[in-house]
Amino acid sequence: MCGWLKDKYGVSWQVVPAALTEMVSDPDPEKSERVMKALLQTKSKIDIKTLMEAYEGKFAY
Repeated sequence: MCGWLKDKYGVSWQVVPAALTEMVSDPDPEKSERVMKALLQTKSKIDIKTLMEAYEGKFAY
């Protein structure tokens, strides 16, 4: 799934952008819920632009 990579030694890492943590931790539950819904639709890459648009309420997910 999205955000995971494997290094040359075979160790798996999850990449979590700082902006994602901030948006999901927002005290406004509607904003954080929109971001989580958008994130859960992600299959391969975390698209910060899409998450920001969901956070700002530009798209309903």
